[in-house]
Amino acid sequence: MEKVLVTGAAGFIGFYVCNKLLDLGLEVHGVDNLNNYYDPQLKKSRLEILTNQKMPFSKIDLANNEHINELFHNFKPTVVINLAAQAGVRYSLENPYAYINSNIVGFLNILECCRNYSIEHLIYASSSSVYGLNTVFPFSEEHNVDHPVSLYAASKKSNEAMAHSYSHIFGLPSTGLRFFTVYGPWGRPDMALYIFTRKILTGEPIDVFGHGRMKRDFTYIDDIVEGIIRLIDKKPSSNPNWSRGNPDPSTSSAPWSIFNIGNNKPTELEYFISIIEKNLGKKAIKNYLDMQPGDVSETAADIQKLNKITGFTPEIKIEDGIPKFLSWYKDFHN
Repeated sequence: MEKVLVTGAAGFIGFYVCNKLLDLGLEVHGVDNLNNYYDPQLKKSRLEILTNQKMPFSKIDLANNEHINELFHNFKPTVVINLAAQAGVRYSLENPYAYINSNIVGFLNILECCRNYSIEHLIYASSSSVYGLNTVFPFSEEHNVDHPVSLYAASKKSNEAMAHSYSHIFGLPSTGLRFFTVYGPWGRPDMALYIFTRKILTGEPIDVFGHGRMKRDFTYIDDIVEGIIRLIDKKPSSNPNWSRGNPDPSTSSAPWSIFNIGNNKPTELEYFISIIEKNLGKKAIKNYLDMQPGDVSETAADIQKLNKITGFTPEIKIEDGIPKFLSWYKDFHN
């Protein structure tokens, strides 16, 4: 039976992944530093659900190499799912050092432990933000990602490169996952759906960047988790057809691979807001603004590779997913 270490276990995606792994009967150990980037109470509420299922948990900062090493030594995981990160494109403009400590130093510590403890498969969170200035839609793993437009995106691109070096030198099987705008119950309060819902209900104006014309490939949390779970036993191996003369950016001669996980259906922000309004029965007061630095006008996931390897197809439309979030929001904040 797999022993799975999940970092960022009290985070949005980590919480759901741990829940699913526990449902499947796997041995899971959760890690999180419970920082205050957003309301720690939300993280603690998620964590309580997991610990009530007898999941062991360690409060550890990934930047603390000694503590992470001790955990690997004691738990001896076979699979590591690294979902811990300093998130948020816009916050990276305010606090850049947080991204280096968490997303670079912390990830290096994970890689070193995976190497030293012969981990069978490392799965880690990248981001759709790595596509940066790319305007070829939908975004494919075979596209170039050398032009990030935020430090957050650059840190995620760095994770992919760091993982590749460990896969190449040490033979560590590693899989990077480029998530596309994840939403759903228990979501992050800094994300648009959470902010819009709160402000519409309280009658506050909402900031609508890009004048409502920006598009995002909003992906429901259950679909994200399904994609992750399906990849656990799909360890990457060397691609025998990989060419140094014409390199495929999505695979390698090393046991390393990259996958998009998205809804494959970009939605304009204005329409996204209209679904919230319809389900709340209340109109938003909209403050239309230009795009912010670090933002991109559109994201769209090409998920053919993930579908080919795992059979994954997203199932939840935003017309169904948003009401699920709103129902949870009202219950949680009642």
